[in-house]
Parts: sequence; C-alpha cells; structure tokens
Amino acid sequence: MEEILRVILYSFFSGITVFLGGLLSKIFEKYFQDSSLKEEIIHASIAFGGGIIIAAVAFVLAPKGMEILPFTPMVILFLSGAIIFFLFDRYIEQKGGTISQLMAMLMDFIPEAIALGAVFAVDPDLGLLLAIFIGLQNLPESFNSYLDLRNSEYSSRKCLLILFLLSFTGVIAAVSGYFLLSNLQQLTASMMLFASGGILYLVFQDIAPMSKLQKSWFPALGANIGFLVGMIGQKILG
Repeated sequence: MEEILRVILYSFFSGITVFLGGLLSKIFEKYFQDSSLKEEIIHASIAFGGGIIIAAVAFVLAPKGMEILPFTPMVILFLSGAIIFFLFDRYIEQKGGTISQLMAMLMDFIPEAIALGAVFAVDPDLGLLLAIFIGLQNLPESFNSYLDLRNSEYSSRKCLLILFLLSFTGVIAAVSGYFLLSNLQQLTASMMLFASGGILYLVFQDIAPMSKLQKSWFPALGANIGFLVGMIGQKILG
C-alpha cells in the first residue's frame, strides 16, 4: 500500500505542473505588455517545448519501443501514430482551431506517466527521477498549450479548467501502469511508438513553424536548450 501511495504522490506532483504552466502563461498574458520582447519569449517558449518533446521521443518513447517490438509492428505503430494525428490535425484545422501543443504534451505526458507506474514496480528510485523529469517537461509544454487554447478562442477560465483536469491524467496513467502494464512490456512499447509517430508529425507540422520569428534568431536556440534538458534528464536517469 505504501508503494502505490508513493506512485500516486509522485505522479500527482509531476502532473500538477500541467496546471501550473498554464497559470504562469495566464499571468504572462495578463501582465506582460505587447512588445517585440514578448513575441520573442513566446516563440522561444514554443521552441523550448518542442525541443523537450523531441528529446522525449529520442531518449524515452522511441528507444523503449524499438528495444521491445519486432521490426514490422514497430514500423506500423510509428506510421499509424503519424497518420492518425495527421487526420486529427486536419479535422481541427478545418474547424478553425489549433491544439497541436496540447496534443503533443498529452502524447508525451501520458505514455511517460504509464512508464513511471510500470517502472516504479521494479525500481522506485528510477520512478522518482522519471517523475521529476516529467514534471519539468510539463511546465513549458503547458505554458504553450494555454496560449494554443487561447488562440483557439477559449476563455482564460476554460483553458485553466482544461489544464487542471488534464493534470490528473498522470495519476490515472501511472496507477494503470503500476497495476496493469508492469508485466505487459509489449503493450507499453506499442503505446510509446504510436505516440512517437504522432508527436513528430505535430512538431514538424505545427510546433516548429510556430516557433519561427522574422528577424530574430533567439527563439531557435530555445529548441537546443529544450533538447539539452532532455539530454540531462536522460543522463540522470541513466
């Protein structure tokens, strides 16, 4: 019982940063006056979040899936993730909205939270480090997700409510991983590869183009810093 309580506690603190990132974004939106600096910060934040998401694919999601699954399922699942999220992205665009940041965050957050629960059953120390890494990832990603939702004409209150509710999906995912998937490595790996395909599509279709700012080269460095955060996390996790 003590171990599952730790899984719930760690996954809660790693997930609540989804809401905290949105709250920071609301404060930024309210108090930071319109200026070229504001635009640079927003675009750098988008690039930073994109760098972290790519690092999650490169160091956590894709390697774990490739390690466990045979060649053919690996290819099918990765391409399926890309194709399904291509179709979903087209549908959202036709409706006049864009929630690519939010989708990418969830496709990163939920499989990693499931992995957290599954890993915790075997190695609690590694589970703690993974929880810290996930929490740090969620901050810039949810910061950008709030702005993404606002651009789709959601009210500030509705944006924060969505992010608050989504912050608890990590607890559900981690507990599910702990009880259901710790012995089902192929299913966990399949989810990770599917998410990897969808994330890469979203990054290069939506997130990377949004990070570019005319006559400014600073935002692009944000992607490098974000990827470096992923490298550091991977080094710590071993």
